[in-house]
Amino acid sequence: MNAVGIDVSKGKSTVAAMRPFGEVVLSPYEVSHTNEDLHDLAAMIKSLPGETRVVMEYTGCYHAPVTKVLCKAGIYVSVVNPLLVKDYGNNSLRRAKTDKKDAVKLANYALDRWLSLPRYYPDEDARLMLKTAYRQYEQVVGIQTMQKNNLISLLDSVFPAANRLFSSPPREDGHIKWVDFLERFWHCECVCGLSQKRFTECYRTWCRKQGYHFSEDKAHDIYSEACSHVSVMPKCEGTEFIIKQAIAQLQSTSAAVAALRKQMQALASTLPEYSVVIGMYGVGPVLGPQLMAEIGDVRRFHSKGALVAFAGLDAPAFQSGQLNVRSRSISKRGSPSLRRTLFLVMSVILQNSPEGEPVYQFMSRKRAEGKPYKVYMMASAGKFLRRYYAIVKKHLNELEED
Repeated sequence: MNAVGIDVSKGKSTVAAMRPFGEVVLSPYEVSHTNEDLHDLAAMIKSLPGETRVVMEYTGCYHAPVTKVLCKAGIYVSVVNPLLVKDYGNNSLRRAKTDKKDAVKLANYALDRWLSLPRYYPDEDARLMLKTAYRQYEQVVGIQTMQKNNLISLLDSVFPAANRLFSSPPREDGHIKWVDFLERFWHCECVCGLSQKRFTECYRTWCRKQGYHFSEDKAHDIYSEACSHVSVMPKCEGTEFIIKQAIAQLQSTSAAVAALRKQMQALASTLPEYSVVIGMYGVGPVLGPQLMAEIGDVRRFHSKGALVAFAGLDAPAFQSGQLNVRSRSISKRGSPSLRRTLFLVMSVILQNSPEGEPVYQFMSRKRAEGKPYKVYMMASAGKFLRRYYAIVKKHLNELEED
């Protein structure tokens, strides 16, 4: 048997091949991630006599070109978590680290774990695109939060508490009412500089043009709020430029968030488990695609416990001699994005308190036992994941049988 270790980096990889008892089949050498070199690598691996397995570490997107070419060539490829390989074979006093040594280490790791190496299957195009879109969504949402906080900070000098004037949720196109309002009334003197009647008419006209609901009582509340504040920055062209630049940036980012959310829904709707996932309590058209993007095909997990461990919600046992710790914190060695999405789902369930929902019933029992907030929320997230695994896997298996 041949074990091929590939140490992947950006744009190139180092390849080494070993057989049992330390026999070197291929001394470490570099391969560029070009179409020609990767196909030559696949041909060379297939030419090795006997059964061959390839092992590499999961390294973001750097390993993707290599796995795509090798899997397409029908080669057994295993992509392992770097934590599993990090301390493997480090029984030397000299902790040297080179790409060549890492490639040999991966090959030896493959020989030792030959029977337990999981085979890697590339994601379907729809799942790959959904996961990539979700990654971009997370990045843009972070930028949106930063820009929103920046705008609120600027408003403290020109129109304090203006962001709390409206409670309307964002539109599907990303427009937020208080942000759109500030684009027109960017300074408190833009409001209190008018009479109350005049401002009410201006506000009525603005609501009609923007498609927002008009309320005369709301107009009076806004006028009263604006007249009660003292602005630090003067009402001038310089201040207007700064405020409107911050507003324009936030509006642009909010539109990008809305577009990505719409794209994620479109991609998720093409997957076979979409209707089942959306139908689960606490999961809607926003959180559903996020769950599906992070979990992927549940059939790649050998059990529901593996899915819980993938999310980092498992609490590994700790026992030594007479010491047996029964209560431990979650490992957090998993997807932080998935844990964040699960926390939002649990928040929806907790707020709505559906008495007939099994996850809420489990949550209620943990709360009755006196468990802290984070404990019963994460325990309920684990319960939700186990149900997710069972329901979705059953649905997918039924579709295959049909």
